[in-house]
Formats: sequence, structure tokens, C-alpha cells
Amino acid sequence: MNPATVRRPWRQVVVMARWPARGRCKSRLGAGIGLAAAARIQRRLSEHTLAAARPLGRREHQPGWGTELVLAVGGLGPRGARRWGQSLGADRAVLQGGGGLGSRMVRQLARACREGARQVLLIGTDLPLLATADLESAFAAFASRSLVLGPASDGGYWLIGLTGPQPGLFSGIPWGSADVLRLTLERAQQLGLEPVLLAQRQDLDRPGDLEPWLG
Repeated sequence: MNPATVRRPWRQVVVMARWPARGRCKSRLGAGIGLAAAARIQRRLSEHTLAAARPLGRREHQPGWGTELVLAVGGLGPRGARRWGQSLGADRAVLQGGGGLGSRMVRQLARACREGARQVLLIGTDLPLLATADLESAFAAFASRSLVLGPASDGGYWLIGLTGPQPGLFSGIPWGSADVLRLTLERAQQLGLEPVLLAQRQDLDRPGDLEPWLG
């Protein structure tokens, strides 16, 4: 069968993850605790995120049903990404591609929708307390809205869910700043999108963010 004709599940959870190599991930965290320690934390966070997403699984064994878990990888080539995805229990791995965060998210949303996904969640690997229930709540929110956001305490968001690509939602956003969520909400209003906001969570990006989970 031609891979291009395979019917994929109608929902996708896309985990945006960077290969946990020393000096190539968690640079802000590494500046405070050391590059090797930051890479170890990145590896553990990636494992935790995939473990939280896996139970969603495919609820039906027939092609075209259920939820597909996709690892979108940065910092590796295709074969390395596939091996890492398999080791983490992802259904498959794809490459993030180049560009800034907004461009990479737009690319993953467009890919997922092109493949037939009607509900797509994008998450990173910065939430030590991420639970399967968080993702279930995000999917449940699609019953009434086409945009779901998980606010982060630093002014960004830890999850975004959409039922279509909506590239305009990501244009001109100053990624990494404290204005990401506010400007995204303003852009959503301009596009006629009314979001569902999930519970606020704290990302793990800087040494101070480790304190709630130490000890």
C-alpha cells in the first residue's frame, strides 16, 4: 500500500522535542546548572511527556481512528529521529524542520491536517507534572471550540490545540517573551477564534523553575 494513501487517526498529539544532547538543548537551564545536567533533565522530561501521552493511544485498531502520538524532533536526522521515537513509544517520528518556533509549529499543524487529522494538540517537553488527564481535557474542549490553549505562568502557553492550520495565529509572535499568550489571544480574536483556556502551569526553562520539584 502506498504510504500516502494510508488513513491515519483523526486526532494527533504532536510532541515538540529536541534531542537531549549536551549543549544543544535547554540552554537557559544549562547556563545555571551546567550543560550535562540540563541534557539529563531534557531526556527525563521527554520520557515523561511521552509517557503521559501514550495512554491516549489508538482506541480502535482500524486505520483512521483514535489518537496518534507523533514525536516532532529537532537536532537529529530522519533515522535517529525514528529510533528515538521508537524508544519513547511514539507511533512515529517526524522532523521539526528549520526556522523559529512559530514556523515549526505551523509546519507540524499543516502536516497533521494534511494527513487528515481533525483535532491536533501541540505540546513541548517542559512540564514535569503533565498528566494524561491534561491532554484528555484539551481534546474534550474541542466539543465547543476550535482553539485550546494551556496558559503558562511565564506568559506563554504549554499547549495549543487546533482543528485547522491557522498560520496567521503564529505570525509576528515574540516567542520566548512574556507576551506570547496575550498576543496570541489578541490574534485569535482578530481571526474570530474563541479559545478554551486550560489550567495554568509552570514550564521548566530556568534554574529557578526547578525549585517546586526539588526535594
